[in-house]
Amino acid sequence: MSEAETGKIQTPAAAHSYLHLSNSSMGVHPYIKFLPAASAKAKSATSNANQPGTWNVADLCKAYGWPTNAPGTGVIAIVELGGGWLQSDVDAFFKGAGLPAPSITDISVDATKNSPGVNSDSDGEVALDIQVAATAYAVATGKAATIRMYWSSDIAAGVRAATADGCDVCSISWGADEAKWGKAAADNMEQTAIAATAAGMVVFAAAGDNDSSDGGPNASNVDVPASCPHVIGCGGTHKTPTVETVWNNDPGNASGSGTGGGFSKLFTPMPLWQSGAPHGRGRMVPDVAGNADPETGYNVIIAGTKTPVGGTSAVAPLYAGLFAALGNKLGWIGETLWDNHLAFNDITQGDNGKFRARAGPDACTGLGSPIGTKLLALMQAHGPARSVQLGLENAQLREALAKSA
Repeated sequence: MSEAETGKIQTPAAAHSYLHLSNSSMGVHPYIKFLPAASAKAKSATSNANQPGTWNVADLCKAYGWPTNAPGTGVIAIVELGGGWLQSDVDAFFKGAGLPAPSITDISVDATKNSPGVNSDSDGEVALDIQVAATAYAVATGKAATIRMYWSSDIAAGVRAATADGCDVCSISWGADEAKWGKAAADNMEQTAIAATAAGMVVFAAAGDNDSSDGGPNASNVDVPASCPHVIGCGGTHKTPTVETVWNNDPGNASGSGTGGGFSKLFTPMPLWQSGAPHGRGRMVPDVAGNADPETGYNVIIAGTKTPVGGTSAVAPLYAGLFAALGNKLGWIGETLWDNHLAFNDITQGDNGKFRARAGPDACTGLGSPIGTKLLALMQAHGPARSVQLGLENAQLREALAKSA
């Protein structure tokens, strides 16, 4: 039975993790690419010193103007299709950061479960997701994050389980271009996201690491789940302490190593709430962005070793941790974000192959990178009641459009 018939995305055959600088022409399996100084051959000899230009996660949060008095209490769901995490890594990371370590619960949705040591690439993804999300939350609140890990061979099933458990945010660092999903599976993912946001859960997903091609058949493809209208797509930047540009390590190349972004061919027309976006056939990806280039990457601990990594998979948990700190049951926030461009740093330099950055929203970094204190004020005004109302209104609209199609 095909993916379109089942609505199920299998790994490694169809979805991959965005933890890395992907060099895979197929882009269909989870793996990590380290900086040259921390290559697989040299990892065991890597010192615990930071690589030049990379970020301690807490310092990156501070550079993005994180609040320190956010209300907290939001529960973070992280969907994983493979790999595993080690308590020793979590303990070492948060002790070194001087932050409270998260409380982590594993939930097996199907036969998939926490399995560290089986696949080092996937293990790296899981370590990144946990350490970034929990740090983003702890810096904003001073409290330990509550994380629920949903292990599943099906992304949508993991999101449904998190919705049923009442989680407040969900981070997804796995995906594939729309052509690999097909319309039926992508629609199933979108319906899952509609139900999640209507229940009050915000869903974030990585936009991909293969520039505007997203590893697909031509120069312009976008990634599912990030292209689903009720998912907040997370793109990537290259951030130093003084400048932030579009992440693309091979400028002008549509299938190089850099942030995914473009216009959906499956979700059309462009949603009206994407105010200020350049004209395109369908929903524009990404919505937001954050540091993702491994050259300016995140210092995390993987299997006991401090390792700098990047990828748009770091951006989804960065936002998930922040928004779990900003309130409960915020749900559908897309329209609110797009109505408030000034809550983001506009990224105006660089390209992702097919598309170039510009003043205002673009198909490289969306609205831009976060300004934490402004997003706190915005979400306090947004509130859970308005979120649920917007979620229901959007669900009703999509149902009506589907019936009239």
